[in-house]
Amino acid sequence: MTERDEEREERIKMRIIVDAYTQDEQAMGWHIYLEETMDFPFEARCIEKQEVSPLELGETVRVVGKPSSEPSLRQQFVTVEWMDRELGVPLEQLEPMDASSDSEQAIADWHYWLDRR
Repeated sequence: MTERDEEREERIKMRIIVDAYTQDEQAMGWHIYLEETMDFPFEARCIEKQEVSPLELGETVRVVGKPSSEPSLRQQFVTVEWMDRELGVPLEQLEPMDASSDSEQAIADWHYWLDRR
């Protein structure tokens, strides 16, 4: 489990899931935070294989947006360009490479949230 980060905990509590009482509301809070905070497009590298994604470990992709898929507290998706098309992949499996500091922080926040659960 990831070590507790008080600054990140405060940001999650006061900005992302503030006034969210149900898991659905928390998931929507994450969806909105990620969509509003990440600056698209940016480059990212696959750091984890997942059954729901065709990306291979170490593969680099261009993240171009956030799909309107149903948000979940276990998985948030981003849209990537892959093999001449666009598809949604779990944000959890990506590490930003060439991204704004806001995008890097948002992704780190999401990874932290998943690791702490």
